[in-house]
Amino acid sequence: MFEVLKNYSWELLLGLNYLIAVITAISIILSNVNPTKTLSYLILLLAFPFVGIVIYYLFGQEYRKSKIFERKNVLNQHRIKEWKNSLFLDSDIIQRIEDNLLEDKIRLVKLLFRSERSPLTIHNRVKVLLNGEQKFKALFEDIDKAEKTIHLEYYIIEDDIIGGQLIDLICKKSKDGVKVRLSYDYVGSKLTSRAYKKLKEAGVTYHPFMPVYFPKFTSKLNYRNHRKIAVIDGKVGYVGGINVTDRYVNIPGSDRYWRDTHLRIEGEAVGSLQLHFLLNWDFLTDYDLVIEDHFFPKPEVNDKALVQIAASGPDSDWASIMEAIFTAINTADKSIYITTPYFIPNDEVKTAITSAARSGVEVKLILPEKGDSWAAQYAGFSFVEEMLESGVRVYLYTKGFVHAKTMVVDDVFATVGTSNMDYRSFNINFEINALVYDRAITKELSEVFNEDLKSCRELALDSWRNRSKVQKIKESFNRLWAPIL
Repeated sequence: MFEVLKNYSWELLLGLNYLIAVITAISIILSNVNPTKTLSYLILLLAFPFVGIVIYYLFGQEYRKSKIFERKNVLNQHRIKEWKNSLFLDSDIIQRIEDNLLEDKIRLVKLLFRSERSPLTIHNRVKVLLNGEQKFKALFEDIDKAEKTIHLEYYIIEDDIIGGQLIDLICKKSKDGVKVRLSYDYVGSKLTSRAYKKLKEAGVTYHPFMPVYFPKFTSKLNYRNHRKIAVIDGKVGYVGGINVTDRYVNIPGSDRYWRDTHLRIEGEAVGSLQLHFLLNWDFLTDYDLVIEDHFFPKPEVNDKALVQIAASGPDSDWASIMEAIFTAINTADKSIYITTPYFIPNDEVKTAITSAARSGVEVKLILPEKGDSWAAQYAGFSFVEEMLESGVRVYLYTKGFVHAKTMVVDDVFATVGTSNMDYRSFNINFEINALVYDRAITKELSEVFNEDLKSCRELALDSWRNRSKVQKIKESFNRLWAPIL
């Protein structure tokens, strides 16, 4: 018997592999997920023995419907319900807003409220921050002024120069009596033992998001918290694309340049950022979080800038950010300006973009000429020819790496946040975006977009079609894995 196993070990292992692959394939088909994604996984399982199974169980399982991320404790607390009720807008107010400011973008407001109960907030002051230099200067000043709470939630925090400055500052504030809560993604962040020791000694409460330890590795690696949230005293909030590490800060004279966009918000919308931080914090901790009144102070802002916060991830019933982007594109009358570092749109968003361009809407798209992921870069390039054929004007950013995740529609709507325009952000990662319905802010973001165009080269359809066969092969190969990149 042992001799038979020894002589036919490879055949037996291969047979076992395909038995597991077939069972897994049946499970994937019965889950009724996106057909393109289903086909990608089936090809992976059948064409790549052993490797395909490992990759699927690491990256491919769908948790949106399984409710393992369900979070109820925070939402059920009286203070949260009271805060939400304070932001309720009756039909008469919504009608006046619709007539005067939103035009047909009211569909977005209703979509997010019905899918995620995300309130439209009116009294806000919004400031656009370009690159890490502006973001960290403002953030550090606000943290230094904190009196009660500092809540930070980041995909990447590293113990380098800028990360060390943040850690030193929050440790100082914690020692001064400010309650500091820090959430960081276990996979994205890199903190040294020295940093952990410093945080612990200062009394900072910190938790990693879904640590990846064997044997639980397979169920957690793929679902990461890609959000970047900061909330100070419940009064000031930050959201956007900028993580906490040195590469997000541009040093004069350096060869490296990182182009990014963030928002600083004061007013009612800060409460929504606070809520999502608390939902995540409650999920990470073993104890029930008690919501204190000072988490949601009465806003002192009289400025009017309409803001809605959209959050999505495996914990939500709907892909809210993707649906918001899809709806915004479909309601465009004049222009759509998109900046994204990773462009791997699903069929719905791709069709919306190309249809808008063919219908006469001015659609411009900025992508990085050189990305930080060759697989995602080539997968994204595989969509460019179809964009150009549809009339989308595509630009490659040449000054450095563009990491901003923004979209401006018709000079009345803009979104800035953490979500890339790809499958991972739409369906897998935990993301958060600010949706702004304000002509002044959208005008500013349009000007930023046009300024970025000065550091781009526009692609022409004829020359793009003549790119090398090697590049076309790379694009086609990597596009096969688009749903799992």
